[in-house]
Amino acid sequence: MVLRMREKGMKATGCNAAIRAINCYLRWSGSPHKIRKLKEPQQIMQTFSAEQVKTLISFKPATDFERRLHLLILILLDTGARISEVLGLQIEDIDLDNMLFTLHGKGRKDRKVPFSYQLRKAVFKYIESRRGLLFLTANATPWTRIGALRAVKLHCERLGFKPPARTLHAFRHTAATHFIETGGSPLHLMRLLGHATLTMTNRYVNLSVGNLQAASQQHSLLA
Repeated sequence: MVLRMREKGMKATGCNAAIRAINCYLRWSGSPHKIRKLKEPQQIMQTFSAEQVKTLISFKPATDFERRLHLLILILLDTGARISEVLGLQIEDIDLDNMLFTLHGKGRKDRKVPFSYQLRKAVFKYIESRRGLLFLTANATPWTRIGALRAVKLHCERLGFKPPARTLHAFRHTAATHFIETGGSPLHLMRLLGHATLTMTNRYVNLSVGNLQAASQQHSLLA
């Protein structure tokens, strides 16, 4: 089966998605068999550059749509949360006094995530007289992932740059990378991202070449 999928041109990630589903069925049926997953290439995820982040943060929204979009971007950059977690935020999930979000993560696992004082000011202005979901469209319907992705991509293009691949997830990688590069603990990052193990967190840490060069110079025996 795996050989046939590969012959059809499926990538290792696509094959592994099918393999995981089949292995779940085998465990459920009590079968002693298990299909071994293929080794996936480890690709470095793209992130927003420092200049792009600065441009996104300094944008001054003028309309209700722009204010909603700007707040979404600020929350993604500030917390590193998944897009599904942010779009699912309710007003009652926001604790402005203690600057905490209650995020509803994968597997129905809730977690408390702190946010900055700068984000608190933006959230406070936005949620005045609002109820229910934090992000609703002009038609009072939940903002979908596809709608948010389209809006973010167009916004980046209007600001003069092309967004990285997997744009919405790139916010998560950008936040995680910045957290580590500025001295944050991997254990704290694991809690913030809602991961069960450090192995999962390490996939989100993408140190820039400049940081690696600086670290190499600092710790080099010859230096």
